[in-house]
Amino acid sequence: PFVVNGHSFVNQGAFIAAGHRCGTPHVDDERAAEIDKFILANRGGPAAQSRKPSDPPADAAKTGGMINVYVHVITNGVGSGGVTAAQIASQISVLNAAYAATGWSFNHVLTTITANSTWYTMGYGTTAETQAKNALRQGTADDLNIYIAGIGGGLLGWATFPSDYQSRPMMDGVVLLNASLPGGGAAPYNLGDTGTHEVGHWMGLYHTFQGGCNGNGDYVSDTPQEKSAAFGCPTGRNSCANKPGNDPITNFMDYTDDSCMNTFTAGQDARMDSMYTTYRENK
Repeated sequence: PFVVNGHSFVNQGAFIAAGHRCGTPHVDDERAAEIDKFILANRGGPAAQSRKPSDPPADAAKTGGMINVYVHVITNGVGSGGVTAAQIASQISVLNAAYAATGWSFNHVLTTITANSTWYTMGYGTTAETQAKNALRQGTADDLNIYIAGIGGGLLGWATFPSDYQSRPMMDGVVLLNASLPGGGAAPYNLGDTGTHEVGHWMGLYHTFQGGCNGNGDYVSDTPQEKSAAFGCPTGRNSCANKPGNDPITNFMDYTDDSCMNTFTAGQDARMDSMYTTYRENK
């Protein structure tokens, strides 16, 4: 059996098939198209529909910068279930290494520690998640809040997208299973790249396998399409044989083991720039 955070699955494939690698929901094609249209129209400037000839062009996308990070550790109410300061520092280092080539970096501002047994096991979309975030969240749209807990359902984490912020600002952020941090017990997902993956969503990226072999996929042209999420590190996997390129198994936005992930593409970098500029910068 494959066991993560006390939850047992027949094997790793069953864990992946159950959707527990990441609880972030897929954005449907209609909403994804709306988001891309809005990005192209704005880029941080006035909407194209209302722009007059005398208006300046829409702002170019910001290509990098330092993002302040607020880390919220939630314990089970009796002082256990937390993570160490060294683990948090290591997680921030993992993020900085992963995003270094994109021009984005992460500045750890502070850590809060809260003992609450209900919040500790919160699941995606639950009342406990809402309560925890409303009580703990700090900063504005361009600040990253990371919530670390013994989250429920066997999930490793989830995140919100930049386009979610305006309608649900207090829910914005990334939630991580404590055992997924570097040195945690969620092997092979304990090198910190669940954090990298979820921050990728927070920056505006979709899963590389979104849409399968057809349609717009993840809306990034240089990530080869793949039929389904990969796991382990299946070198040479090609699940969309009629499309160019092998599956992007080393991409941070797939579902492979942490040790297999090491890549953001130039297209993903550009998408993060546009999403952050449009939905987060100075919001």
